[in-house]
Amino acid sequence: MLAALLCVLLAVAPAAATQAPITGSVRDTSGGAIAGASVRLEAAGGHAQQTQTAADGRFRFDHPPSGPYQLIVSAPGFVDRHLAVAAGGPVDVVLTPAGPLETVTVTPTRTDTRLGSVPASVSVLTRQDIEASPAVAADDVLRQLPEFSLFRRSSSLVSHPTTQGVSLRGIGPSGVSRTLVLLDGIPFNDPFGGWVYWTRVPLDSLQQIEVVDSPSSSLYGNYAMGGVIDLVTRPATPRTFEVRSQYGNYGSPELDLLGSSVRGRFGVLASGRLFRTGGYPVVAPSERGKVDNNAAVAFGQGDVKLDFNPTDNVRMFARGGYFGENRQNGKASTINGAEEANDTRWASGSGGLQAHLPDGSDLQASLFGGAERFHSTFLAVPPATPPRSIGRMSLDQHVPATYTGGSVQWSKTLGTAQVLTAGADWNWVQGNSHEDVLDSTTGTHVILQRISGGTQRNVGAFVEDVLTPIPRLTVTASARLDHWRKYDAHNLETVVATGRPSAANAPVLPEGRDTVASPRIAAMFRAGDRVSIWGDLGTGFRAPTLNELYRQFRVGTVLTLPNDTLGPERLVGGEVGVNVQPIRNLTWRTTWFDDRIHDAVANITIATTPSLITRQRQNVGRTRVWGVQTDVEYRLGPSWTLSAGYLFEHARVTDFAPDPSLVGKYLPEVPTNRASARAIYANPRFLTFGAGVQVVGRQFDDDQNVVTVPGQQQPGLPAYAVVNLTASRRVRPGFDVFAGVQNLFDHEYFVGTLPTTIGSPRLISAGVQMRIGR
Repeated sequence: MLAALLCVLLAVAPAAATQAPITGSVRDTSGGAIAGASVRLEAAGGHAQQTQTAADGRFRFDHPPSGPYQLIVSAPGFVDRHLAVAAGGPVDVVLTPAGPLETVTVTPTRTDTRLGSVPASVSVLTRQDIEASPAVAADDVLRQLPEFSLFRRSSSLVSHPTTQGVSLRGIGPSGVSRTLVLLDGIPFNDPFGGWVYWTRVPLDSLQQIEVVDSPSSSLYGNYAMGGVIDLVTRPATPRTFEVRSQYGNYGSPELDLLGSSVRGRFGVLASGRLFRTGGYPVVAPSERGKVDNNAAVAFGQGDVKLDFNPTDNVRMFARGGYFGENRQNGKASTINGAEEANDTRWASGSGGLQAHLPDGSDLQASLFGGAERFHSTFLAVPPATPPRSIGRMSLDQHVPATYTGGSVQWSKTLGTAQVLTAGADWNWVQGNSHEDVLDSTTGTHVILQRISGGTQRNVGAFVEDVLTPIPRLTVTASARLDHWRKYDAHNLETVVATGRPSAANAPVLPEGRDTVASPRIAAMFRAGDRVSIWGDLGTGFRAPTLNELYRQFRVGTVLTLPNDTLGPERLVGGEVGVNVQPIRNLTWRTTWFDDRIHDAVANITIATTPSLITRQRQNVGRTRVWGVQTDVEYRLGPSWTLSAGYLFEHARVTDFAPDPSLVGKYLPEVPTNRASARAIYANPRFLTFGAGVQVVGRQFDDDQNVVTVPGQQQPGLPAYAVVNLTASRRVRPGFDVFAGVQNLFDHEYFVGTLPTTIGSPRLISAGVQMRIGR
């Protein structure tokens, strides 16, 4: 018996070892290779193997298990493909583009969900959308979406980092984001101030950008009061190397590098980016003076992500990144020539795992942390004849901050009609603003030293239940409980001349804490194959940042003070939407929304003199932002994509007891009308071309709604429109040439007042991209 069994084993073993490899390629309908597509090979007995396509779209399984086989191929922006295959000859897989409602997204529900099944307003920018934009920074890519805006209209390339907070649908526009920004699910907002370094985004590594316009605190807690933006990076691919080099006007070179490899169960993706521009003046020509020069930036960014799949059911990752940036803010001292400037150094790391458990549930966990050092100087420009002919330094700030956090999430499909998800997360941040206040005559001597800051901690837990009681109806219920605390706060001030504390010295500032519940209920009803109706009602919150509580800043003649008594902002809002596919390849979505914000933090004017306007961050009672958002997309054949979007929003103060005159005023920096339109032609064998127009309506620049720009009678910043173009052509496999232009007609538009500042002029760039793959 033993001898017979041994003979059988010896006979079977060679056959198992000589299974022929399975190879193939994945392409789109135009014949272009799809890199980074997920290819899963499933065999009898539950055996499975998984890989990704290389830069040329090819994949290979060298040692497949015994057949028969089913191949499952998926890629962002395309419809999944399932097909039966056999060992031996190559397999050619063609993926068709997914319509907007067929795209799979994670962000709205924290689990994989078809966009057409999500009862929320969600937009996705695919890799094609990103490549069809001539923008250098991620915020300029996102401006394709009318609901997206920064605190100021200008590009992040020439904006102070503290003005780069993102607002979706006008929810609390300020330098601080009311939107949570994630990089592969890890928080990306500045830990001290909440704004976003858009130049830190590894743009060439992105696979897609998912934007949830709806309040999302019920799942994500703090910062997600106005929505969530998730920057999703590309997966590692075998033996891939890409070099992208370009040069633009105003002395603007850029170099991007990306390398990737997969070996067995290990994968690595590394990217690096260097950019510099000589910049351009940002103060309007009519007001430009001796103090004004070019706003310029130089930055570098590097990122390495390691993947390890110890089993078919467990995936692990680790990521490390470094970012450095130096800026000149467009003006210099007339006393000693010192530039008003800022610089940032930021090191970050994260790691985590995803596991499919034996009971059929899924578990995710992550840890992250980092250290950042921000340095900024501020210039005072007093009244003079001629204007802006005198400038002196007024403040020198160093802001070190450290942070750490983590999350855990469990989800399970119960039966065929229910998905249950639960999780918890926490984050901790500590930071101080070290400030040297300079003399008011020459700005060269320190007269006061200040160290102001503290520590924050937030702990939250959430649960979500997605139920499909009947095939046409999906109900989503979620709730989250957050506990927020600020402590170890202080404002240490020393008068340099005497060495003694100032009158405002406060070694101990009051602690603060709050517990906030954020429930949400939503439902979607599919009235037919082409129409679905959805609605939701929920709440949100945002705790004040260390920056708002303890750091002051100055822009031109406007000084903004911190406020250590600030409390959390709270929101109650709802939406009703309809998704319609009247004909094949045409999708139309419309959403009505109404958000009521209580205790919103805003910069309120508390004193005015001829040379200085003083504002302070305050909880301003109540505001209301309501409106209608609509977008349409049409795919014309395999190459053309046409899309357009429009946003009408009405954002006003509805209650503010300290100053009733603000009631009825429009929120500053929120235009009533915004729109965009895009056309993309993508045929890798011939040409890829993109054209877009962005329109922004009139908006106010101050809380009183009275400030005007020169030559205008009506208060506010006038409306404007810009046109952007990009084109690329494949010269030979692996070698492309490209060119792009932003603000094609060099339209001058206004960004701010006091002084009057203007947006980006016409920016032209051209370059080459080389790809080497297996």
